[in-house]
Amino acid sequence: MTNSEEKSLPKKIAEDIIAFILEENLQPGDKLPNETVLCERLNVGRSSLREAMRALASRNIVTIRQGSGTYVASSTGVINDPLGLNFIKNKQKLIHDLMEIRFLLEPSIAALAAMHAEDKEIQKIYTLCDEVEELLNAHKDHSAKDIELHTAIALSSKNIVVPRLVPVIFRSIPLLIESTGNTLRNETIESHREIADAIAAHDAIRAHDAMYLHLAYNRKRIQPNS
Repeated sequence: MTNSEEKSLPKKIAEDIIAFILEENLQPGDKLPNETVLCERLNVGRSSLREAMRALASRNIVTIRQGSGTYVASSTGVINDPLGLNFIKNKQKLIHDLMEIRFLLEPSIAALAAMHAEDKEIQKIYTLCDEVEELLNAHKDHSAKDIELHTAIALSSKNIVVPRLVPVIFRSIPLLIESTGNTLRNETIESHREIADAIAAHDAIRAHDAMYLHLAYNRKRIQPNS
């Protein structure tokens, strides 16, 4: 076997593992078979299998838990910073540009959610509204819960591409909360409720407009010198 063939073997094994995950319909959080089983199934050696698994872990396709095993990653294939936003020094420009992207996408995502959300998804959205409100009223950091709420709305759209965009388009939320000085408590609570009510009513136009207004509140209060 040539050096080039040896280097390509782990890549081929990685592709075979992805094919296995798809064939077995494994879901995020599901555990893969142990090394012995996979080596026999794929007809490969342990060292090559481990190298392939490390490559898949770097791509957030699998999660390796020492002493426990290997699992399908929760956000399969979506790395934390796919666009390298961490390396953009001008954070204020980043906030503005991310908001532009959110204006382009989120109102339409909310409209899709109004069209397709099921009862359990609507209930989750309302629950998250409550949790965000509790944190705001307690003057606690609500950024993680805010992201969870917007993610729940996005997932309710039933568009399979939207969840892949979520890590990027919601990157602005913590930056935005910091930039506005967390001064939009009442506006945030009220606009979240209006979005939830529109989705619950399956009113796509109302959901679109409510999300647009929610984003407009935030854009208006971005502090220029933060």
